[in-house]
Amino acid sequence: MHIAQYFRISKIKLFLALSRTPHGLLDICTPLLVALLWLGSPPDSQTIVFGIIAAFAGYTAVYALNDIVDYKIDKKKIGQEGFDRDSSYLDGTHIRHPLARGFLSMPEAIVWAGGWAILSLFTSYLLNPVCAYILIIGCILEAIYCLLLRVSHLRVMVSGIVKTLGGLAAIFAVDASPQVDLLLLIFFWLFFWEIGGQNIPADWHDIEEDTTMQAKTVPVCFGPRIASTIVLITLTISLTLSGLVFRITPLQMPNIFYAAALLIGFFLLIIPAVKLFKARDRDFAASLFNRASWYPCILLALTLISILFNSVMGSG
Repeated sequence: MHIAQYFRISKIKLFLALSRTPHGLLDICTPLLVALLWLGSPPDSQTIVFGIIAAFAGYTAVYALNDIVDYKIDKKKIGQEGFDRDSSYLDGTHIRHPLARGFLSMPEAIVWAGGWAILSLFTSYLLNPVCAYILIIGCILEAIYCLLLRVSHLRVMVSGIVKTLGGLAAIFAVDASPQVDLLLLIFFWLFFWEIGGQNIPADWHDIEEDTTMQAKTVPVCFGPRIASTIVLITLTISLTLSGLVFRITPLQMPNIFYAAALLIGFFLLIIPAVKLFKARDRDFAASLFNRASWYPCILLALTLISILFNSVMGSG
C-alpha cells in the first residue's frame, strides 16, 4: 500500500473515532425506529433519505462536540492506569479520544464537527424547521453535559434528554402536530434506556479515571451498589414503557412480534443489568453498554419484519 494512501485511511479512522461512528451508526436506528412506530409504516422516500442524512450528520457532529468540549479533561485522563487496558468497549473502537491524544488538531476537529452540523441542520430544516431547532438544543445540552463533569451528578439527566432528541426529531419529521401524550411516552422510554443502558455504564467504565479527576458521575458519587441499583430500576422502567409504546403506537404489531420485542429488551437490558448488579465490575458495565447500544437496532429490524409480515398477510 502506498504510504500516502495509508495515512489517508488512518486519518479517516481518526475522524471516525472522534465521532464514535460505530456507536453513531447504531444510534441512527433510534429515529428510524421511532418514525416507523409513529406512522405504522415507512414514510415517503424523500423523508427517509433526508432523515438518514440528518441523523448520521447530527450524531457525528454531537459526538465530536463531546470530545472538543472535553478536550482538557480527556488529556488528563489519558495515561492514567487502566485507561488503555484491552476492552471490547464499543466507544473504544479504533482509538479513544484521538483529539486529546494529539492525533487530530483542534481546528481539524472543529471543521469536522461543524461541517456535519451544518449538513444536519440543512437536511433537518428541510424535514421540519422544528427538527433543526431540536438539533441546536441537542448541541447546547451536550456542551452543558460535558461542562458539568466536575459540578453535579445530575448531568445524567441532561444526557438522558440529549439521547431522546433524535427520536423526538424523527416524530416531528413525519408529523408536524404530534400527539403530546404519546410523544412523552416515547421520550421517557428512551430517557430511561439512555440513563440505565448508556450513561451510567459508560461512566462506570471510566470510574477509576473519573475518581482521580474528582468527577461528579453517578458511579463515583454513589458507588457501585447504588449505581447498579439505579441501572436495574431505570432499565426495568424503560422495558415496561416499551410494552406500552409497542401497543399504543399506530404500528399494529402481531402478538408474536410484540412478545419478541419484550424478550429482546429483557435479553439486551435486564439480563446484563442483573449481572452488573451482582458483579459490580467495570467489564460488566462495558458489556451492558455494548448490548444496550444494539437495542434500537435490533428493535428496528424486528419492526421492519413486522411491517413486512403485516403487508404480506394483508395482501393475502
